[in-house]
Amino acid sequence: MIVREQKYLVINCDDFGQSAPMNAAIMHLLEERRVSSATIMAPAPGFEEAAAWCRKRGQANIGLHLTLTSEFEAIRWKSLTGDPSLHDDGGHMYRTLLEFERGANTAAVVKELDAQYERVRRAGIAITHADNHMGSLYGIAMGRSHIPQALMKCVKWKVPFRLFRRVHPEDILASVPGVERAVGKASALAGTLGVAIPDYLLSHPFEIEDGETYESFKQSMIAKLYRLPEGISETYIHPAIPDDAMLAAIPHWEKRVWEYRLMLDDDVHAAMKDAGVTLTDYAFIARHGRASRLRSAWALGTELLRRS
Repeated sequence: MIVREQKYLVINCDDFGQSAPMNAAIMHLLEERRVSSATIMAPAPGFEEAAAWCRKRGQANIGLHLTLTSEFEAIRWKSLTGDPSLHDDGGHMYRTLLEFERGANTAAVVKELDAQYERVRRAGIAITHADNHMGSLYGIAMGRSHIPQALMKCVKWKVPFRLFRRVHPEDILASVPGVERAVGKASALAGTLGVAIPDYLLSHPFEIEDGETYESFKQSMIAKLYRLPEGISETYIHPAIPDDAMLAAIPHWEKRVWEYRLMLDDDVHAAMKDAGVTLTDYAFIARHGRASRLRSAWALGTELLRRS
């Protein structure tokens, strides 16, 4: 079997540990094996519940959701290290990517990444991968990226990281100016360091779009399965069970409920099978997601020497 001639998909549940309703949904999906994995938020208020469940079950497919922002008024959290540069005037992690990139001291970011890893490790969880809450480390807002620091941590922790080698032309990221070059540089750095990554990242809007219903959302996700490129792709969801208090307090909570419902929908899993897509996990990426370090170093050098 040649991996690049097959279609593999990782479905990761982000924000494990954010809140009890999200924990309940993610636990259920993991128990039913309807998703590949979840990534846990060490600073978030639901962390202890999520970690205790993982420890009791010996859950093996849990990653670290590196968290440097706290976006919702109803659920705020502080950093584990308490560094002032990681907090807004209210003493919580920044709400937006722009605030984080403007205010965070790089040395403090690195210490916080270590602290979050150590909290998860002390909780008895051996992480299988790492990714990043809200993309705060990617330099999306003003180009101040902490991807090199995150990749160096993944080398130390010996885990893959959520990056991607190519931009799927139908993905919403394809419209971001300069995304191809940014992806090329970051993936070349990952390859040079020996960090395994997926080939593609498939994303979808976090919010409910105008006129969108559960059925239209479902059909759009099924259509993506049939257009999935060959190789290893990852998509991520933020599933949650219905909860009146969270629906009132968290923007687009209903979309999170839709994502939970989607993963329990037999039509989706039948479509995955019909489209020839194999559900896999980050253990598979760890085995098959590394690029040639020599070719990656050459590609990285070429990118760094480009003037424009």
